[in-house]
Amino acid sequence: MAAEPATASQLSRAIEDLLNYCRRNHWAGFDPFDGLNSRVFAALPFLHHWISRLVFIQAMKRSPWNFRPLFLVPREENPKGLAVFCSALCTLSGTGFAALEDDIRHLLRRLIELRSKDRPHFCWGYNFDWQSRQFFLPKFVPNIICTTFAGNALLDAWEKFGDTTHLDMAVSAGNFLLEGLNIATTDDGICFSYTPLDQGRVHNANLLGAAYLARLYSVTKERKFLEPAERAVRYSTRRQSGDGSWAYGEDRTQGWIDHFHTGYNLVALKRFSEYSGNEDVLENIRRGFRFYRANLFTDEGLPKYYHDRLYPIDIHAIAYSIITLVEFESLDKGNIDLGNRIFAWALKEMRSEEGYFFYQKKRLYTNRIPYMRWSQAWMLLAFAILAEALQKRKL
Repeated sequence: MAAEPATASQLSRAIEDLLNYCRRNHWAGFDPFDGLNSRVFAALPFLHHWISRLVFIQAMKRSPWNFRPLFLVPREENPKGLAVFCSALCTLSGTGFAALEDDIRHLLRRLIELRSKDRPHFCWGYNFDWQSRQFFLPKFVPNIICTTFAGNALLDAWEKFGDTTHLDMAVSAGNFLLEGLNIATTDDGICFSYTPLDQGRVHNANLLGAAYLARLYSVTKERKFLEPAERAVRYSTRRQSGDGSWAYGEDRTQGWIDHFHTGYNLVALKRFSEYSGNEDVLENIRRGFRFYRANLFTDEGLPKYYHDRLYPIDIHAIAYSIITLVEFESLDKGNIDLGNRIFAWALKEMRSEEGYFFYQKKRLYTNRIPYMRWSQAWMLLAFAILAEALQKRKL
């Protein structure tokens, strides 16, 4: 870890360099999970078994060499990446960065154009086929994660521009959560499925959905959004471990505890509480943050990937650690300084001279592939949130 936090000028320069890199590449690029977009793979039908799909995705994801050009994987816009970029620029525009409006409107236009087709509601999915051990998900089949991030970007744009069309689309996205997903009902709450094709119970997806519905309630005052949000929060908070942690999901193969999904849970709970006025979850938040701070950072303050090991040092975890620390400044006044030192470390250790950020640092080598959604979008959002916090500190 860097001994000194970064300066305001270093932050501004990093933002400008990353913005320029993303603009040059038209906000499009590769993704850790886009292996099945390979035209070579598509031409080999004997490989189209679920195991071969899973192996190919993981091989492309784990390789420190970028074989995507060789396997004819195109650079593409990712709907979730576009949404995160849009929210980042809306935040940056409030900190004094000029000439962002055209970028925001472009990102919104492309986000709307890339919605999942032939669906009654506005909803979004990834731009690649995806295979997990549980199920296969074709490209652009909508999921709760892409849809909530897209919906939040539309709400950010509505707050910035006042265009009710964006609000109407965001409300439609909320209706997708209520009507387009499989909702597991238990005695103590509900859990939204990840997609319309599965029955999984994943806590960060459930809580992000709940926070989004609560935000819609705060805008529309429609209780049809609030009550499911409260029930979803009840489900996931009652499955929080006594030490404050959450397993990723409820399936027997989903017992891991990692950095950014824990951060998602905590930030989602905080925003749910703020949007809904529900303070019943404050103790869950405090307990979760204590676990997060004590177990998901090294003694020097570097974000760990899992609660019990550091490597791989992942840029997504770096970015979301900054976001989470800023979000919970009220729980620890040193959070912003730590977030700034993490930013300074990333500048030194995980940044290209071209302004983009590397994917992962392993014990013996660094994976330098410039993923657009996973790395650049999240780092730009982290920069925007850190810049906003530092500006408020000066006031």
